[in-house]
Amino acid sequence: MAYLVIFFCMAITLHNMEEAIWLPRWSQHSSQFQKPVTPGEFHFAVLVVTVLAYLSAFSYLYRPESNLTKWIFIGFLGSMIFNAIFPHLIATVLMKKYAPGLLTGLLLNMAINSFVIYQMFAQNFIVWKELIISTIVVGIILLALIPVLFKIGGSISPNS
Repeated sequence: MAYLVIFFCMAITLHNMEEAIWLPRWSQHSSQFQKPVTPGEFHFAVLVVTVLAYLSAFSYLYRPESNLTKWIFIGFLGSMIFNAIFPHLIATVLMKKYAPGLLTGLLLNMAINSFVIYQMFAQNFIVWKELIISTIVVGIILLALIPVLFKIGGSISPNS
C-alpha cells in the first residue's frame, strides 16, 4: 500500500503545482467558476490543502487499522477525482478555455486515485458506502476551508 500512498502524494503535488503556477492569473478573467484570487491567497491555500492531503495519506499508511484515517484518506482520493471534473473539466468546456489543473487532474489525480481506490476495493479495505460518504464529507470540508484559507493567505501574503 505504501507505493499507492506515494503515487497519491505525487499526483496531488503535481496537480497543485500546476494550479499554483497558472490559476491565480487565470482567475483574474471573469468566471462563474473562480473568483479572482491573488498568488499569495492561492499559494497559501494550496499549500495547506497539500499538507492536509499528505497528512491524510501518511496517517492512513501509519494506522491503516483506524477507520478515521482510512475515511479521511479515501475522502481525499474521491474528492480529488471529483475535482478533476468539477471545476476543471466543466470550466474548460463551458469557458472554451483551458482551466489550470485540468491535465494533471485528469491524467494524474483521476487515474492514480481511481487505481488506488480500485486496489482498496480489490483487497476488501473499503466498501462503496465508505467511499461515497467519505468523499462527500471531505469534499464539503475542503470546499468550506478554501475561502478561509484564501482569506488567511491574503492577510499574511505581501503580494496580495
